[in-house]
Amino acid sequence: QEYLVESGGDSVQAGGSLRLSCAVSGYTYSAFCLGWFRQQPGKDREGVAGISSSESATYRDSVRGRFTISKTDHTLSLQMNNLKPEDSGVNYCATDLGSPDNDCDFRRQPQRGNFDYWGQGTQVRVSS
Repeated sequence: QEYLVESGGDSVQAGGSLRLSCAVSGYTYSAFCLGWFRQQPGKDREGVAGISSSESATYRDSVRGRFTISKTDHTLSLQMNNLKPEDSGVNYCATDLGSPDNDCDFRRQPQRGNFDYWGQGTQVRVSS
């Protein structure tokens, strides 16, 4: 069975930094596409950053230059610098084992239905 467990969420002031981690078990680490999604209250879950099996990393416009996604065999990480209040929300890691329609491009919103496994989420709160 696949398991994804996020950690690292916290409450910080604007301008601060956090590092989110997603521990994976099973063969999730070898997935075609690994990504981080954010869900704000009352809004749909949206893609933040993703990394493909070829290690190509992409980001939504609002976080590019501030966030860095990386992976090891069993850990997906998101380094979040210069945090802003709009970065707040529940952050989820997810994996797509291989969907033909998924190009793992987080510059555009990926289809959430292409992702097979999801973590439970970790809360990030950024105050002014």
